Amino acid sequence: MEPLPSKKQVLRAFRAKPSDEHPVLQAAYSLGGLHAQRLHTETDATGDIDQHRVRLVLGIDRWVATELPPAHGGAHMHTESVGMVIDRLAQFSARAFASLASEPDWVVHDDWERLAELALGYQDLALEVSAGVRRLPYLGGPCR
Repeated sequence: MEPLPSKKQVLRAFRAKPSDEHPVLQAAYSLGGLHAQRLHTETDATGDIDQHRVRLVLGIDRWVATELPPAHGGAHMHTESVGMVIDRLAQFSARAFASLASEPDWVVHDDWERLAELALGYQDLALEVSAGVRRLPYLGGPCR
């Protein structure tokens, strides 16, 4: 069983192609690029980007479902799948790096704080899912 990547590995994958062939890191790399591209795309023209994101999120979730142990019967439910959390991390990462170029200091601080908090949440989720003490929502659910 291959474990979920650490938060540091995932965050690094948003900015640089990972040398590790881990499918979650490869998907994270693609999601990072899509979110960076989405920041510079008109809102009404993001359909293709968002469809690609959904496919990557579902791919992550399928990997988690097939590679990690099932949750124990009494495990608490998480509100998002691992793929959804990584997609949001990619979004927050793209926004945080973009804010460095042109936003006031307080916006930059808020963007990086939000990214750091979600990264900690991902790390907790990864540990809990790997240990079988956290259940995940249905894989076919919607992704924003």
